[in-house]
Amino acid sequence: MSDPLSQTLAALADPTRRAILARLSVGEATVNELAEPFNMSLPAVSKHLKVLERAGLISRGRAAQTRPCRIEPETLKAVDGWLSDYRALWERRLDRLEAHLAKIQKEEKP
Repeated sequence: MSDPLSQTLAALADPTRRAILARLSVGEATVNELAEPFNMSLPAVSKHLKVLERAGLISRGRAAQTRPCRIEPETLKAVDGWLSDYRALWERRLDRLEAHLAKIQKEEKP
């Protein structure tokens, strides 16, 4: 996958990765801390982290002997920007539907 949006959406498709992002939204965490709520091995969690890192959703730093992970919100902002076009489209369609239903209800009243 060469385009960043596809890579990001593919990374977000997995519920474990979304849960990891949710945890990182409250602050940095180590791999061990991120692995705690999951019934999986540390290498499995590390694989999820690598996918998130390649997609630009997280970064890993160095602090003594740990490599804390942190969320990278700019990548999520790009996804939100892409989705906002579709959100606006559906809001307009729903507004038209609401107006049409209101018109029908008004016409049905004697």
